[in-house]
Amino acid sequence: MEMQQSELEARYRAAQDALPPHARVARAAAMFVWARDLIGREIIADRGPLSPERLKWETAMRMYGSDAVSRKLIQQMLDQAG
Repeated sequence: MEMQQSELEARYRAAQDALPPHARVARAAAMFVWARDLIGREIIADRGPLSPERLKWETAMRMYGSDAVSRKLIQQMLDQAG
């Protein structure tokens, strides 16, 4: 199984390396949007419906809240969002 996984990983990396830079950036952006939306859905599942503004800042807190400076700024926005 390890051999197949290594072969598969090598093929994946080769395919990624073959992508032009704009396609790599587009792929990364799409993955970011997917992750952000997933976090938003998790928050809604846990807390119920939220305003779009509140959801935006709750999502940001989950994504960037481990950084003390970011956490403080996001908390200020959450406090304003009500």
